[in-house]
Amino acid sequence: MLKKLTKEDLIDLANSQNIKSTCSNCSSLNCIGWDSVPSSFELNTLKPIGTLKTEDGEDIWEEFHPNGTTLWSENAPISIKHNPYNRSDVCECKECGRKYLRYTEYGGYYVDERIRALNPDLII
Repeated sequence: MLKKLTKEDLIDLANSQNIKSTCSNCSSLNCIGWDSVPSSFELNTLKPIGTLKTEDGEDIWEEFHPNGTTLWSENAPISIKHNPYNRSDVCECKECGRKYLRYTEYGGYYVDERIRALNPDLII
């Protein structure tokens, strides 16, 4: 079972990363905003370290975009009370320690693994 993370935990994790520009595991990811995990990416190179999911909480499907951003915007705020963050896990690259948010989008006819780099400046 993954540890339930608070906003403060998330900020601490985001600020603890030492991002290097070249990492053989995760440098192929281009996920400043939410992105689909490329089919060529090896997900086992990421280690789950915590979750933002609330199992017993109210289902909140609303997104938070006070400045006109969208889910796909690179500068969209990270609000752990709103979708999709409230359905996300936090993982880190086993090689470099870069942190990512991950969730699975279940559409009518598809399943899409999505990922976003954890940027401490966007956590609200």
